[in-house]
Amino acid sequence: MENHPLITNDAIVFGLLMLSLGFVFYTESIKTGFWSKFYKIVPGLFMAYMIPAVLTTTGLIAPDWETTSATGETVKGSSSLYYMSSRYLLPAALVLMTLSIDLKAVFNLGWKALVMFFAGTLGIVIGGPIAILLIATVSPETVGGVGADAVWRGLSTLAGSWIGGGANQTAMLEIYGYNQKLYGGMVFVDIVVANIWMALILIGIGKRNRFNKWLKADTKAIEDLKDKVSQFSESVKRNPSLADIMIIAAIAFGAVSFAHLASDYLAPYFDTVVSNIENPTTRNVFTFLGSKFFWMISIATLIAIALSYTKARNYEGAGASKFGSVFIYILVATIGMKMDLALIFDNMGLIAIGVVWMTIHALLLIVVAKLIKAPYFFLAVGSQANVGGAASAPIVASAFHPSLATVGVLLAVFGYAVGTIAAIGCTILMQIAAGA
Repeated sequence: MENHPLITNDAIVFGLLMLSLGFVFYTESIKTGFWSKFYKIVPGLFMAYMIPAVLTTTGLIAPDWETTSATGETVKGSSSLYYMSSRYLLPAALVLMTLSIDLKAVFNLGWKALVMFFAGTLGIVIGGPIAILLIATVSPETVGGVGADAVWRGLSTLAGSWIGGGANQTAMLEIYGYNQKLYGGMVFVDIVVANIWMALILIGIGKRNRFNKWLKADTKAIEDLKDKVSQFSESVKRNPSLADIMIIAAIAFGAVSFAHLASDYLAPYFDTVVSNIENPTTRNVFTFLGSKFFWMISIATLIAIALSYTKARNYEGAGASKFGSVFIYILVATIGMKMDLALIFDNMGLIAIGVVWMTIHALLLIVVAKLIKAPYFFLAVGSQANVGGAASAPIVASAFHPSLATVGVLLAVFGYAVGTIAAIGCTILMQIAAGA
């Protein structure tokens, strides 16, 4: 099937993404007229995500493509921009945004962050079987299938992805043996539904004050942390010199380099350790330890936390977190590039399951947030730490304030740890629901 974008050169695509970001920031800086009213409703971060999605939907660019050669062979290609952003710029951003963090103040945010994270996890666990039961009343064939083709087996991979991440998703594919020829359909649902939900969360960030008022949330701890970081930033603020900028780059990418080096050793080592565990259930629970991405993000964050106790934190005054924010926005644009809005209408049955599933996740989060009076920040980050993982949770957290990116990382890493075991519980319930 022909699926070839107009532009495949990453250098040109990257330029288009940067022009999109420049357009967003320029229009957002206009304080009068149409754009002023527009950005009071739609956050700039959402636009940074949506414009690349539109470029992909129109066929101008694409994250992956395939075409048929003159000899009839299928030729596949892909953009490396998301890989570059998630593996190089994301850890660099986390380092720069965490330099000035006050870890004690982060822990002072309290128990509500963890409660919202687990509420998000529970929403995914119960959402899958409920979605199967509801969709079965309308379209039984959508949730059917036998043996390796059983839909509940495929949905187990979504549970792994939406509670933990890619490593947990792969573990669930291995545990339940879903037909790999059909697996692409589940990946498609993952991308579409998770990205739609992330878009809604980004829109909600622009209305967080209204949400917090309705939730009767106590935002004092969050505001105190933001104020503390802002006051420190002001106290060390200076006009950055070329030396400052180069040292900031050295700190960021030096840490990224070490994180990659360490992950190259740690991931294979733990992969071997985990593969030698005799009990298959226990073995698959710890599959995430064999993920290079997990170790890279974790080590980069630990390096940044260590540096926050040194004089390196003073580079916040030279704009360290601003450079980190630039990297985050580039990552957001490459994530948006992965979203083809037209695909929403392709496999409506599976998409319907995903939408119902995510709706249950969202409703449970809202109910729990209302009960414990948790701020919208905890709802948004608690959800993305599950559904989006370490690539998305820091983006959402930093949209509230760069100093809060670490909260997103810590919760996302926790998601990796509980992802497979929680997904197994979800799958057991989905199997029962499918049988019913």
